[in-house]
Amino acid sequence: MDFRYSEEQMAWRKKAADFAKEFVEPEAAENDAKALFPHENVKRMAELGFLGMPFPKKYGGQETDYACYAAVVEEIAKIDASTAIIVSANNSLVAGPIYQFGTEEQKEKYLPDLCTGRKLGAFALTEPEAGTDASRQLATAEDKGDYYLLNAHKKFITNGGLAGTYLVFAMTDKSKGNNGISAFIVDAEWEGISTGTLEKKMGIRSSQTAEMHFDNVKVPKENLLGQPGQGFWIAMQTLYGGRIGVGAQALGIAQGAFDRMVDYMLEREQFGVKLGKLDTLRFEVAKLKIQLDSARLLVYNAADRKDKGLPYAMEASEAKFAASEAAVDITRKSIQYHGGYGYMKERPIERMYRDAKITEIYEGTNEVQQMVIAASIFDVKK
Repeated sequence: MDFRYSEEQMAWRKKAADFAKEFVEPEAAENDAKALFPHENVKRMAELGFLGMPFPKKYGGQETDYACYAAVVEEIAKIDASTAIIVSANNSLVAGPIYQFGTEEQKEKYLPDLCTGRKLGAFALTEPEAGTDASRQLATAEDKGDYYLLNAHKKFITNGGLAGTYLVFAMTDKSKGNNGISAFIVDAEWEGISTGTLEKKMGIRSSQTAEMHFDNVKVPKENLLGQPGQGFWIAMQTLYGGRIGVGAQALGIAQGAFDRMVDYMLEREQFGVKLGKLDTLRFEVAKLKIQLDSARLLVYNAADRKDKGLPYAMEASEAKFAASEAAVDITRKSIQYHGGYGYMKERPIERMYRDAKITEIYEGTNEVQQMVIAASIFDVKK
């Protein structure tokens, strides 16, 4: 068992950190304030290879391990979680399932554009009345012989309205509940696709989140991903990997907030003493450090298990749960130790606090993560 990062992992980490410092940090505050999508930085990330990391080079990928991918997401999230989730969504939620479940024809057609950033991907599962409970989906895909007729109203779609490729889930047999859901690869330029409301969010404001409408969209039979009725299973398998990405994002937020807190405490003096010399505060920071490092081990353990082809669903849930709680706890405490300065928009910590909360919600709420973990403990014993 080796807890050290490999040379390749360290190289990708440095590449991401340098990019984030030079290009992301200078515009992060303005992009957050104005909810501006970072188009130019997405182009830069594509050139650096961040948008198609764990995929074969023949599809335009970088052939890295999942730990390299997690490291890139983490480093960018230390500066700006909005930019980090663009990387995560493209890799984990769209390119990932196409690579894992797609036919060779589907891989050759869609992965090169996704991996090289010529097109962004978007994962369209959630609906206004179907979040955690996917069986409540109202989206339908009717078999018309040569094609499926797709009708869907999707909600909270990351990269919605910007993506060139959508992975859309819809009922092909309502009588079967979750087993009647199928997955489809949908091209954004097809007739009948439109963008609805752009969501006004508390955090990750420069990542675009939108409603998407698919009205009588003709989806060719060859764009069915997997088999009819496999959509829910594909979605769950996809989210397992996605939770590693969100865990890495949350870890980056937590580490960034922790570093800023420590730097401030080493500088700020009250009552003639630096904050970092006060035992009451030092002991609290020590506990946060334990929480942070515990989350890091869980995130990279899940990534390592995925790389090795080992079961990782429970480990991904543990990673996502622990890292997201660390992000919320550490950003909150960082603001507290910054005092009034932490509450001001002049410092990035208030933005990081707002960004942290979503990591406890998307890719399955933390209550769902506890369900997955509990099932792995109790249900396998039956």
